[in-house]
Amino acid sequence: MPDDRHIHVGKIPRLGGVAFLPVMIIALIVAVTMDTSIVDNFQDDVFFLHVRQIMVAGIGTVILYLVGMADDLSGVPYRNKFIAQIAAAAMMCASGVWINNLHGFLGIWQLPVWVGVPLTVLLVLLVVNSINLIDGIDGLASGLCIIGMSSFAVIFTLQGFYRFAVVAVAAIGCLVPFYCYNVFGKVEKKNKIFMGDTGSLFMGYLLAFFAVKISMLQPAAPADNQSFYLVYAYSTLLLPAFDVMRVFMKRVRRTRNPFLPDKTHIHHKFLALGLNMRQARMLIFIIAIFFFGMNISLSGFGVNINVIVLLDLVLWCGYHMLLTGTIIRRYRKPGVATVNSDLTTW
Repeated sequence: MPDDRHIHVGKIPRLGGVAFLPVMIIALIVAVTMDTSIVDNFQDDVFFLHVRQIMVAGIGTVILYLVGMADDLSGVPYRNKFIAQIAAAAMMCASGVWINNLHGFLGIWQLPVWVGVPLTVLLVLLVVNSINLIDGIDGLASGLCIIGMSSFAVIFTLQGFYRFAVVAVAAIGCLVPFYCYNVFGKVEKKNKIFMGDTGSLFMGYLLAFFAVKISMLQPAAPADNQSFYLVYAYSTLLLPAFDVMRVFMKRVRRTRNPFLPDKTHIHHKFLALGLNMRQARMLIFIIAIFFFGMNISLSGFGVNINVIVLLDLVLWCGYHMLLTGTIIRRYRKPGVATVNSDLTTW
């Protein structure tokens, strides 16, 4: 049902994410059982490593899938959701997928287990909740997930990690038809649906898993930029992660509970400027692709990762300051309706 926090009209079911798990189970079975001996030369130990990592990732997705379904049906306190997310992140680390190297970010290279594992858990929490919280207008979260999964499918294929590529492509196969029903479905025809927490937690965890796996790769040639794969993984998830961190810090600064929802995300700003949902959605997609393309290009030319992250922060903060200023000027005009005061403060 629509309420003060939601902007949709009419009753819309929010269990679209329920369809994701059966599809992904099939994809996991294919990924585990497929014979890639013709197209790769992986040794048996690498084969079993990849199979183990994929299967453990599947366990993590099931955990969050069930928690998300319970939340969509009856509601789950955010503390309980955090516990489930930490458990799923721990499963990821147990499979051997954890951040073991920052490749020079902040001058840090190799990480010990006692640092890398907690950092991985924090990253999983950030990514999962960023996808969950940015799911505020039709097609936004699913569209960003499609962009992210596509980038991961490409890099996995280029690196010969075909089992991971199969899972990423299967995720796209879940998301594309859902996107069509979510964006183009009609309430009156009863063919419109939301992914709910079931889908957003599920896909957020998969994206986090792929990002950490990519960040663990090493360039084949010592002369190549050692941080390229870390930049690739980071840039894929930059927009939703930056947005949730900005909103989180803003709530803390205003002495509010940072875990309670509000209407200050980037899509709310675009709607306050007078854009419709389609325009806001496409503009956010363009921004996400711009940051990804810029970062990958800079890293490919050997630019230091610290310079790239600093440039991202400057552009992100500057853009939001520009948005806020534009909103303030727009709503100072006579005859224009009032706007949420949270959107007129940086």
